[in-house]
Amino acid sequence: MAPAIELIGITKRFPGVIANDNINLTVEEGEVHAICGENGAGKSTLMKILYGMQPADEGVMKVFGEEVTFGSPNDAIDRGIGMVHQHLMLADQMSVIENVILGSEPTKGGGIIDFDAAKAHLAEVGSAYGLTVDPDDMIDTLEIGERQRVEIIKVLYRGAKVLILDEPTAVLVPQEVEELFNNLRELKADGATIIFIDHKLQEVLEISDSITVIRRGKTIATVKASDVTAGDLAELMVGEELPSPATGDSTVTTDVALEVNGLTVLDDDERAVVDDVSLKVHRGEILGIAGIEGNGQSELINAIVGTWSANSGNVRMAGKDITTASVRDRREAGLGYVPQDRHREGLLLDAPLWENAALGHQTGAPYSKGFWIDRASSRDHTGTIRSEFDVRSPNVDVSARALSGGNQQKLIIGREMTAHPDVLIAAHPTRGIDVGAQADVWNQIRAARAEGLATLLISADLDELIGLSDTIVVMYHGKLVATLDPSEIDPRTLGSYMTGAALSDASATDPGPSELSGDPS
Repeated sequence: MAPAIELIGITKRFPGVIANDNINLTVEEGEVHAICGENGAGKSTLMKILYGMQPADEGVMKVFGEEVTFGSPNDAIDRGIGMVHQHLMLADQMSVIENVILGSEPTKGGGIIDFDAAKAHLAEVGSAYGLTVDPDDMIDTLEIGERQRVEIIKVLYRGAKVLILDEPTAVLVPQEVEELFNNLRELKADGATIIFIDHKLQEVLEISDSITVIRRGKTIATVKASDVTAGDLAELMVGEELPSPATGDSTVTTDVALEVNGLTVLDDDERAVVDDVSLKVHRGEILGIAGIEGNGQSELINAIVGTWSANSGNVRMAGKDITTASVRDRREAGLGYVPQDRHREGLLLDAPLWENAALGHQTGAPYSKGFWIDRASSRDHTGTIRSEFDVRSPNVDVSARALSGGNQQKLIIGREMTAHPDVLIAAHPTRGIDVGAQADVWNQIRAARAEGLATLLISADLDELIGLSDTIVVMYHGKLVATLDPSEIDPRTLGSYMTGAALSDASATDPGPSELSGDPS
């Protein structure tokens, strides 16, 4: 029987870099095959070629034994290949069924969409693969794990036999990861072939049958998951042992660097998405915020940074009220910010690296001189960031778009850290980056913490949150509902608080206000 997917000698060149260098990949039918590699290794490029998003310069692709050439994703879909992207591509204001059929709507007389036929087909697909959803649910009412299930069903609805999953667990809590993996096992049992891209090596080992490691654009090895450990994979990927986020001894001081008091933020429907939140972050402290996406973390961050106005309450830095201050004033006062979406909030993708390095800091040295941008100094400083933070690029004049996700993230981290902030808001600082880049980011945050930096850390990586934080507060439905000691919890316990399950259990013991204040002091 021919393999489901066979890539032979795939090569892809971009100006100044060979993204894929004679890569070979064989994925057997009915297996879960993981692809691992550091950022910039060529994984995304390879998957884009397989999914028809860009052509290879050299090499051969075979699908179920037949040589193919794809000019677009539609060609890949026609051959039974579907892709679930890391950033879910669903329209929030549409229903499940509307999202599933979008672009391939069945019609009846007069070109009217045949929703009955669509729902019947959806029910067949759901039943066949054990993925049931309510077709009339609105996407914006679903939890993140449910939305991901819709994305998978959307691909299966179109007849996919091979599924490419790009970082599928990035924003899931452990309980949702378990549910996803159960779904994948059912898909596999029903004959589906799954290509699984992930940086969480323990998860890779749990769900995969085979693993291919790519480094610097080349195939390093293909191994059976049962034959290797996470440490083995880390060494194959980056030549180093698996890093740990553990922070070591406490450096927390009594000096309050950031204080939030009674902060409330209303959305467009006058609903409190941040509901009377109070917290303090001290110099030398990392305060972690845990919560499933959509529970107010983004709005809290935006209110602190100044991109969203608070409806009540106040924000203070070093005792000074900055509640009504502009974003620029907050930044110049020493507020650093690593945004949760590097593409939408952190970078100008088509601008050169040296311009991106100046974003948010363009009003002061070394980026400006008086009213004017100092191009020479900006370029020199960006070169320093590139060297110290291992941003892999040919030079500082290439566009941010040309970098891998991990190198984009390291540029942002370097930009903020070299500005020597007093307070750092770090939202998902290692999302979508490999173990090597992850270790670099952790080291930078730990080193700054030891020097007195106050950090507010928001992360969906619960191991990271537990390992780095001095204290963790849990955000649920816009409120801070628990304060936890990281040394006394594990990811599963933390996940229970994030989903509200542990809160229901705890309510029977009636915890006092001090436990739920969100103020670790």
